Amino acid sequence: MSTEPGFVVAGGGLAAAKIAEALRDNDFAGPITIVGAEELLPYERPPLSKGHLLGKEGLTDFTPLSGDWYREHDVTLRLGTVVERIDRAAKSVALSDGSTVSYAKLALATGARPRTLPIPGAYAERVHTLRTLADSDTLREIFGVVERLVIVGAGWIGLEVAAAARIAGVGVTMLETQPVPLESILGFRMGEVFADLHRDHGVVLRCGTSVAEIVTADDLATGVQLSDGEVIAADAVLVAVGAAPNVELAADAGLAVGNGVLVDASLATDDPDIVAVGDIAAAEHPLLGARIRVEHWANALNQPAVAAQTMLGRPAVYDRLPYFFTDQYDLGMEYTGYVAPGADATVVVRGDVGAREFVAFWLDPQRRVRAGMNVNVWDVTDRIKELITTGEPVDPERLENTNLPL
Repeated sequence: MSTEPGFVVAGGGLAAAKIAEALRDNDFAGPITIVGAEELLPYERPPLSKGHLLGKEGLTDFTPLSGDWYREHDVTLRLGTVVERIDRAAKSVALSDGSTVSYAKLALATGARPRTLPIPGAYAERVHTLRTLADSDTLREIFGVVERLVIVGAGWIGLEVAAAARIAGVGVTMLETQPVPLESILGFRMGEVFADLHRDHGVVLRCGTSVAEIVTADDLATGVQLSDGEVIAADAVLVAVGAAPNVELAADAGLAVGNGVLVDASLATDDPDIVAVGDIAAAEHPLLGARIRVEHWANALNQPAVAAQTMLGRPAVYDRLPYFFTDQYDLGMEYTGYVAPGADATVVVRGDVGAREFVAFWLDPQRRVRAGMNVNVWDVTDRIKELITTGEPVDPERLENTNLPL
């Protein structure tokens, strides 16, 4: 094996696998090393709160590249290991096993971690978060033995786990500080769609509430105490209050960070030999005219192709629109585009909200489409993208008229 400095990827998720694949597809013949904290091959995370949690998908179904692929393409996997320090002057990384690896180019794909609650009982037994395969497996196991699950947070992870738990027959109480789920992302009207969906399936949804303490007995969680003193009994608690990007490695190396690792449209950091992708990348988006960081599977899937070109010294720009999806009960949804939380936007609906078959559009004050969400309506994503990328004003009345094609 060559001893020359090669390309190193810090992080062992989907983005790491796709960077290695893109580099080999672009005829890079030098050494590639992936350093990942888990002992598993890089895998995709959406099934952890969807198909895998429901028992419909196994690990091999969402592992994009097999062990044979890494061996056949001479990609070194340093699993169960993390990059602890970057020495930019020496162009090397120090690993948790005490070794050092030199690099010609470095890709940061360190992902995010679940946020925790700064309250008593937050680290007791039976208090869970969801980020890894092991976390998902644990939740599947407790679905078979508990009767009462309390979920703190009604974001995407909380909602998807609630759906899986109800399908498994577990009683669910969900606590949310906002007036409706997802209000900061979708606004009140669309947030109500998800509130009604879960209430229709038996979830006790308590909005406008805050949690003061995880109640414990012998260091086992037995309930959740609200700020008004009310205690909700629980056999298990899931904390789903968002994720924090793992930017510490980049910050300690002196790279520019803010809400993530700051990168340009080519995904390069302020060090020309280092790129960043996935959950940590706060990237300048040429179509949206803003720097954005989104924790979407699509970024981990698609950004690596651009990052690989940048690592190879070739011009490349990441200009895909943000995209994500969710499946809850009989509701399937795709969201395309980006609207910043709190932005001045008008929601125009095309279809039947009550029947949960519609497309919602977010229009800015100039009546330009900035995002679209299709709920149980399919094959419209390309049309939504066109409406966003043209940047032309639209007539809201025509947009909501289902007799007119998009």
